[in-house]
Amino acid sequence: MIDVQPISKIQAYRQLQKAGDFANVESIGTHTMRKTFGYWFYKQTKDVAMLQEILNHSTPHIPLKYIGINKEEKDNILDTFQI
Repeated sequence: MIDVQPISKIQAYRQLQKAGDFANVESIGTHTMRKTFGYWFYKQTKDVAMLQEILNHSTPHIPLKYIGINKEEKDNILDTFQI
């Protein structure tokens, strides 16, 4: 029987860095995938409570700030606001 162990966080980070370098993507890490998942989960479902639970955040505003939705929505509103 082969003893298979999961890779460490450092090994995962290094592999992502190699993939990012290959694809000419700067600043990629394990949290990049987490944030990307959170962003697209919210965009598709708009379910903040479930996203909060999935990401294990203590309040609903934290995941939105974490994935950049608050800033994106604020920027969109300000771009279209007219007096």
